[in-house]
Amino acid sequence: MTVTEKPSSNNKIFCLMGPSSSGKDKIYKALIADETLPVREVVLYTTRPIRTGEQDGREYHFVTEDQYRATEKAGKIIEVRTYNTEFGPWRYFTADDGQIDLNRASSLMIGTVDACCHMRNHFGTEMVEPLYIHVDDGERLARALRRERKQENPRYTEMCRRFIADDADFAPDELAKCGITAKNTFENTEGALDECVREVRTAILSDCRS
Repeated sequence: MTVTEKPSSNNKIFCLMGPSSSGKDKIYKALIADETLPVREVVLYTTRPIRTGEQDGREYHFVTEDQYRATEKAGKIIEVRTYNTEFGPWRYFTADDGQIDLNRASSLMIGTVDACCHMRNHFGTEMVEPLYIHVDDGERLARALRRERKQENPRYTEMCRRFIADDADFAPDELAKCGITAKNTFENTEGALDECVREVRTAILSDCRS
């Protein structure tokens, strides 16, 4: 679908975003598990190594660099972000693989500010709704450290790189670029995950009905 093509319904793409350790993955899983929520899951792709506890096709489709390049050559990349880590470049991307079909249903995906902007350029601004999860920096850092300690091979340097990069990627000016305001910002404070999920769910349902 190009920006000039419009779906035959009021379906939208909901882009759930937040810095690392904001809890967006847990929120996303809770929303997708809610059968009363009229959205389809969109599983993104990545070339980064799979983490302990993850499953291919659940958190991400884990692919090789060669598989990414083949998808790119076929013209099936909607948006891509490349992070130059100490382990080499890690790519995260959305592919035109049939998961998103706005003629059939709304979609829910996890993304970044940059990804959301690219999705808006591809599908049209009015078709992509951003949902931003905010957590105090100190709490995020504590969560990130707890998660990394559970990994078979902790990558503390990469954890710190991501934390610092998020400070720039989710700066107020960057959030404004993809339409993030107080209205679509949700606080995921410690112990308030369920309440945050309910608030995001209510926002999605309101947009779906509008």
